[in-house]
Amino acid sequence: MYIFLLLFFGAILAFWKYNTRNKDYWKKRGVNTQIEGTTFKFLIGNCSLSEHYKKIYDEHPNEENVGIFQGSRPAIILRNLENMQFVLAGDFLNFYSRGLTTNPEDTLADNVLFMEEYPRWKLVRQKLSPVFTSLRLRNMFYIVERCASDFAKLLEENEKFREKPFNACYTYTTSALGASVFGIDTTVNTMHSPFLDMAWKSLEPTFRANFRFFLSNTFPFLFRLFKLKAFAEHEDFFINVVRKMLANRRVDTKKHYDFIDICLELQNAGTMNDPTTGYSLEPTDEILAAQAFFFFIAGADTSANTMHFTLLELSNNPKILKKVHEEVDKVFDECGETLTHGDLENLGYLDMVLSEAMRKYPPVGLMQRRCTNDTVLPVGNVPVEKDSIMIVPIYAIHRDPKYWPNPEVFDPERFSP
Repeated sequence: MYIFLLLFFGAILAFWKYNTRNKDYWKKRGVNTQIEGTTFKFLIGNCSLSEHYKKIYDEHPNEENVGIFQGSRPAIILRNLENMQFVLAGDFLNFYSRGLTTNPEDTLADNVLFMEEYPRWKLVRQKLSPVFTSLRLRNMFYIVERCASDFAKLLEENEKFREKPFNACYTYTTSALGASVFGIDTTVNTMHSPFLDMAWKSLEPTFRANFRFFLSNTFPFLFRLFKLKAFAEHEDFFINVVRKMLANRRVDTKKHYDFIDICLELQNAGTMNDPTTGYSLEPTDEILAAQAFFFFIAGADTSANTMHFTLLELSNNPKILKKVHEEVDKVFDECGETLTHGDLENLGYLDMVLSEAMRKYPPVGLMQRRCTNDTVLPVGNVPVEKDSIMIVPIYAIHRDPKYWPNPEVFDPERFSP
């Protein structure tokens, strides 16, 4: 423990000297503004990282790029849409990395879609993309519909549950994802999900979890040195669940149209190969468990937040709420109370409302990419060295009056066809 603390504070001292030496790092590369001490200000502040970057974004409206240091790594908060497009798509091979450090021993984090090796990332993404095809989602719809029915009964029978809307939404999204991703039995009440307790624990911030994320994002060498695991608390649970479900499906010939079916198909097909890169990978239980974990964690919290903020805005905008009610009632009257995947196309106004909720309260407030090879940003002609971090401040962009007039106003008509 003492050695760990000594190394940690030694790293802090080295980081301070490094930052002092590089106080004009970005200015030398053509970026007019470089902000000092952003990591420290965030750590002692009481706002999210998305809000922290929005404050910097708003304070420099005339800049295309704002230079900062993310711990020991140089970073840019991008303000120009062309540079964002360049990073996220145009120069993808140099910016495929999410910039989050993992260890090979970290089964969950090292095998999800922010893995560092491009050939491995590309192969896994190719093989799992069929999960999100229209046909697959249509086949899974019966699972989500059953969960929604159970959720409605839960609200009817538990009046106090309605007083905590986020808890209610999170219970639903956790149960729906548990059923559709992990193949939980839908013949019983899906609201009694075995994932619920674990999911609530994953939401509770702990010093240990926050510290691991901090090291992974700011001092990656320390994260690797101590062989830390990003999701250590959840590893055994998810791997064991997927192993059990795969074992059950090998003797069950019934088609379930869920993620476990996809996993079984991949394992039955044998070694995964990418002819363009020559990379191959065995679809082990551990690798598939990591993908299931990623879908679950990425979907449960973000979906619940979107539902929660949508309900919040509807409660504050009775005219919009009335219009949504009328549309939903009409669709249910026409479909005979049994909603199908095709009926969703008739909920156009609800779709606009959800889009506006995600505009004002984006489920993911920022994206970051690590530069894997030296390159140059097109706007500003800024040279970017390998391992630099590019930040796309989604929350700030969604509330920028340059792109969204009166951004604080909830107006679904922004997304009218």
